[in-house]
Amino acid sequence: MTLHLSEASPHQVEADAVVIGVTKESGGAIPVPGTKDVDEALGGSLAQTLATLGATGEAGEITKIPSAGRLAAPLIAAVGMGAPAGGGDATFDPEVLRRAAGAAVRALLAGRRDGTADLRIALALPARDHAEVGAVALGALLGGYAFRRYRTEPAPGASLTVLAHASDAARAAQRAQVLADAVSLVRDLVNTGPSDLVPAMLAARAGQVAAYAGLAITILDESALAAGGYGGILGVGQGSVHPPRLIRLEHAPEGAARTLVLAGKGITFDSGGLSLKPAKSMETMKSDMSGAAAVLGAMQAIAALRLPVRVVGYLPAAENMPGGAAQRPSDVLTIFGGTTVEVTNTDAEGRLVLADALAASAADSPDIVIDVATLTGAQVVALGPLVGAVMANDDGLRDAVVDAARRAGESMWPMPLPPEMGKSLESPVADLVNLPADSRAGGMLIAGLFLQEFVPDGVRWAHLDIAGPAFNESGPHGYTPKGGTGSATRTLVQIAQDMADGRL
Repeated sequence: MTLHLSEASPHQVEADAVVIGVTKESGGAIPVPGTKDVDEALGGSLAQTLATLGATGEAGEITKIPSAGRLAAPLIAAVGMGAPAGGGDATFDPEVLRRAAGAAVRALLAGRRDGTADLRIALALPARDHAEVGAVALGALLGGYAFRRYRTEPAPGASLTVLAHASDAARAAQRAQVLADAVSLVRDLVNTGPSDLVPAMLAARAGQVAAYAGLAITILDESALAAGGYGGILGVGQGSVHPPRLIRLEHAPEGAARTLVLAGKGITFDSGGLSLKPAKSMETMKSDMSGAAAVLGAMQAIAALRLPVRVVGYLPAAENMPGGAAQRPSDVLTIFGGTTVEVTNTDAEGRLVLADALAASAADSPDIVIDVATLTGAQVVALGPLVGAVMANDDGLRDAVVDAARRAGESMWPMPLPPEMGKSLESPVADLVNLPADSRAGGMLIAGLFLQEFVPDGVRWAHLDIAGPAFNESGPHGYTPKGGTGSATRTLVQIAQDMADGRL
């Protein structure tokens, strides 16, 4: 998918379809600022045509209008943007624009099976400044995503043109392309069948990304993990014929004064181990490496954007299987650094691999550590499938991460880490248990408290639980497809940007 910028008028741009925006008003769908050119080309009949076709302006609604030769493009696609936040020429929230652009591109590509020629789509949505241009471009690129690895038919292509007059439009579009490439990488990894993405394969893909992006990379195999004392990763992975890996990536620009560590859970398939999941619960467990994928995608984007901050990414990767060598409930593991953990439930495995990564990050002397994981079903129960959770050992960092997610266009919600709940992690035989006997109450918070035990002393840390938003099991919406979403990728990049800018 290609992205272009143009200052052409919507009625003159050479395209197969022109996308315009409409808002939801009491009288029906009302064209947004910037559609005057199209309205004039139609002889002032745009509003009446929308009303005749029953357009409401509801967010994501698509109304297709033949141009009857009055525009260079044969088709007008009016996309609903919901109720306006302000009147007149008020700027639009970037997320509203992202979703509108994504919904329009997705709808125009839907059902298109001819992969021999790109569909030329011009977007005449509001793009009057850097923020609006970037939002429209990113939404359009993400909305056009399709996972085609296992399809026999060729993928439909699209040539996207954002109609913009902003002075810094090119810079905004370039950043949107970088972010879209990163999110698409994450979606591809999450959607890949687990037999095609065992830990060694994920490590190989990370190596390709590192070579392309100019990142330093170190990969520890099972022998190196054993020699280094990474008991959590080894314990989780020992039941599989596909041994685990620990992948470390580093972006180290000259002169960078601060260090950010990112760690992502990389369970390439989670059967639950001997604490076996029900069959239905395994159907989406190829997505249990979404956190690691998000870190890999973010590292690619951070390098491409040349952010002046040192960023280290850890991807602890393992396949959690119930083989004859699998860890057993009541086994005791020794995490990197020496802390012992009694494994009471082998399906609480993500926290074990992350514990190794968090403990190992002390060697990087980080200023901030962020981990991201599809960690608990309790997160989905608490916040549903669209909103991630943020926990931290510092309230200011927690709130800053939530704000970074908002500005990146991702929904995150602050959650507490009540210290009194930490008592439930006490073990009669080891330093900690990985899952308390009564894990139903506050399971998301207890998992966060467990991880907190492995954060380097004195380092600010935040934990992102994305069990819900990482994988979309319902229908596509806005720029979000069914399947892997790329959740948290843009938030991690924004956090790195905020550190570079001195906001964190």
